[in-house]
Amino acid sequence: MITFIIGLVILFVGGALYGKLCETVFGPDDRETPAYAKQDGVDYVPMKTWRNSLINLLNIAGTGPILGPIQGILFGPIAFLAIPIGNVIGGSMHDYFSGMICTRDGGTQMPDFVKNYTNKAVFWLYDVFICLLLLLVGAVFIYTPGDIATTQIFGWSGAPTDPTTWIVYAIIFVYYLIATVFPIDKIIGRIYPIFGMILVFSAVGIFIAIFARSYPLTELWGSWNTAVNGAGFDYASYFSAGHFIPIFFVTVACGILSGFHSTQTALISRTIESEKEGRMTFYNMMVVEGFIAMCWAAGAMAMINLGAANGGVTMQQVDGVWSFFGMVNGELTKISATSVVGVLCKNALGPVGGIIALIGVIVLPITSGDTALRALRLTLSDTFHLKQDSNAKRIGLAIPVFALVAVILVWAKFDANGFNILWRYFAWSNQMISLFALAGIGAWMCVNKKAKFVWMPLIPAAFYAFVTSSFILNAKIGFHLPWPAAYGVAAAFTIVYLVVILMNGKKKAGKRAAA
Repeated sequence: MITFIIGLVILFVGGALYGKLCETVFGPDDRETPAYAKQDGVDYVPMKTWRNSLINLLNIAGTGPILGPIQGILFGPIAFLAIPIGNVIGGSMHDYFSGMICTRDGGTQMPDFVKNYTNKAVFWLYDVFICLLLLLVGAVFIYTPGDIATTQIFGWSGAPTDPTTWIVYAIIFVYYLIATVFPIDKIIGRIYPIFGMILVFSAVGIFIAIFARSYPLTELWGSWNTAVNGAGFDYASYFSAGHFIPIFFVTVACGILSGFHSTQTALISRTIESEKEGRMTFYNMMVVEGFIAMCWAAGAMAMINLGAANGGVTMQQVDGVWSFFGMVNGELTKISATSVVGVLCKNALGPVGGIIALIGVIVLPITSGDTALRALRLTLSDTFHLKQDSNAKRIGLAIPVFALVAVILVWAKFDANGFNILWRYFAWSNQMISLFALAGIGAWMCVNKKAKFVWMPLIPAAFYAFVTSSFILNAKIGFHLPWPAAYGVAAAFTIVYLVVILMNGKKKAGKRAAA
């Protein structure tokens, strides 16, 4: 419990201090924001700080800060420190500068951001990469909330041959289409406050239960092997064999650092009324997501330490892989990570509160999936200079996008290993995309005579260059190199990446000075 509390102190106190530093370095002022300068009633729409903050939080908080920590906590209580430290100096900083630079540059979306602060070759690489990522996000965030709803709320099978599965998917699909096409303040801006209340209830409810029910949490300085009589887990052995770097940081993406977030802060750059709202809207909302991740990590550890016999879950190996087991109809049965969500919600909040919390878990990915596809529409329209000044034009661009999402969704559902492959590529690409934004932030600092602070983006840039490259070099879905080789090549890639960032920043600064 003490390690968990220390982590929260790092998250909130560190976030307050580092967030202030980020704000000071950027220097927000009273200039007119794009929401007013380019107001069009569709994408450029002034909205209040509380609404922008809530929308941004719901945009960035998908299933990542829930499912990621549930699986990442197997590495032990070190997660309670890794999440807040990474969040404060990595994810929140990344979100703040991405959102604020896009705001100051006229509400640009991330492809133009990358083009402005790198070069055309990197821009086209990023453009292809981000479009693929946003497609994967759209598919994943129909799949996961749809399955949770069908199996844990309605009690249906969730099988690909069950018509009810596709009915639920279709409802989410139609909502995504509406939210992608129609004005942001008419759809997203109106319903998100309701979603936000459910989200807050879910996270705060679990947080209170951790203390009220005295959930058993493992301390950093205590024994990491709590396994006894079907309860607990040998976190130490899992940590030793699991390659904490990079596996943990790919598994727990949201809550620490996520490249997907920059696409969402770019959306909000078109709706904030003042640059001075940026710290609350961008930085602090990522800190809140870190809090959500911390609560779910602690709750998952508590369920593991309780064991299935006491209303939690039990860890067992199946074909050499650690899996979750819970009591289903009085029998110990293998369950998925999404089912652990249900176990924790009902244990912490009771039957009624548990259902409400589950609804919050369903809401999270839906409120990320809709804006992911909206961001994809805007990215395509900006890249190819397609006018989006009518519903007909927006629908015309959205139809092929949604057709591709449908194809991915059907494949993932009918292929036995489809979703696992989809999720792994999604998780890796989610982190990899942040390298483009961090490189751009570094260049922006050099161009705007803030080069002495370039270490701020370079620290997470170096770490995640190593994490993402070593992961894909070793992974079976990647190059499948042995770990020593993967680490060696990743180290070389990281050095080259950092040198390129600094050289690019110096070049951009020189051109600006000459102009």
